[in-house]
Amino acid sequence: MIKPEFPENEQERISCLKSYNLLDTLPESDFDNITSLVASICNLPISLITLLDSDRNYLKSRHGVDIKESPRDISFCGHAILHDEDIFVVEDAREDKRFIGNPLVEEYNAIFYAGVPLRNKQGLALGTLCVYGHEPNKLSEFQKNALITIAKQVVNLFDLRLSNRLLTESKQDLLKRNAELGKFASHVSHDLKSPLANIISLTSFLKEEKGNVFTKESVEYINYIEESAESLNNYIDGILMHYKADELLNADKENVSINKLFDEIKRIHSMDDDNFKTSTNNEFVFINKAAVTQILINLVDNAIKYNTKRNPKVLLTYTKDKDYHIFSVTDNGIGIAQEQQDEVFKLFNNNNNQIDAKGNKGTGIGLFTVKNLVQKLKGDIVLNSEIGKGSTFKFTIAR
Repeated sequence: MIKPEFPENEQERISCLKSYNLLDTLPESDFDNITSLVASICNLPISLITLLDSDRNYLKSRHGVDIKESPRDISFCGHAILHDEDIFVVEDAREDKRFIGNPLVEEYNAIFYAGVPLRNKQGLALGTLCVYGHEPNKLSEFQKNALITIAKQVVNLFDLRLSNRLLTESKQDLLKRNAELGKFASHVSHDLKSPLANIISLTSFLKEEKGNVFTKESVEYINYIEESAESLNNYIDGILMHYKADELLNADKENVSINKLFDEIKRIHSMDDDNFKTSTNNEFVFINKAAVTQILINLVDNAIKYNTKRNPKVLLTYTKDKDYHIFSVTDNGIGIAQEQQDEVFKLFNNNNNQIDAKGNKGTGIGLFTVKNLVQKLKGDIVLNSEIGKGSTFKFTIAR
């Protein structure tokens, strides 16, 4: 008997093999179906998918034998991976000096062997797809070609399994990083809210306190401080809403009265009947109330902020079709130019520096978050707007 040598690229081969995470894994039907098929095609009792580890021949799938592994130094597969041919065949191991006295021949009666190296895209032989017989044999050209072709599919399965695992790990890593970023953003934002509130209160106090005499320039400086603080406060609110949005998606659906939902939005924004209109609807709908409420709050908030008219108006409506709940928020505000309407849902877009009723620029976070929520609720949102006349945001939620 001659022990198989190690390939010149053995260290690289072993490292690559272990990256597949196939060693010492549970049986898988995808591989077991292949070994069963190969045994049938070759009309032989034993078929294996083997992986050559550093000191053993691990059987990832086995048909016709009970053992899970064997020493590498007695393996036929150890010889097979050393050859450049597509298939390695031993017609009668009893007459081949490499296998005379081999325990596999003497104890398991492994007389015939044919193995195809399982080479990945880098040309590294991870193991073999092989068949054994208990008497001298030959394979037909059809059987050889079938074995070679199926071996390629085994490698494809290896690669697919590896890709799926790496994608899963990448997804888990991204979810973890996103959660950590959300916690960080929330923590920092909350820490900033208190000092910002103090700055806003102090600037307001300075301007209103009797007896203080400020120059025109000083008043302008105070106004700048106040505007900057308000702007930063809006950014913080936007960041907090953005990172809390996914939490809303975890809320259970519930039966919600449309009238009560719209009344709640009205109370949140402290609007009266003259400014806030709804389409009367006594219907109950089964929706994620938390998410839909947040969407409506944000859209109504924008409708109020970007409105310079003496009598601002907001109209909320609800309809449905067989597939979707359909909500709309219409205002009589300053409107959005046609060429800017495709940009308003992009992150950090501030609508071409459009200024709200208080003179503040938008953050470009709110509508991005709204669209993100709507899409995760399997719906869509569209804008129809005209400068000076107002805007209508219509969004759908899958039923």
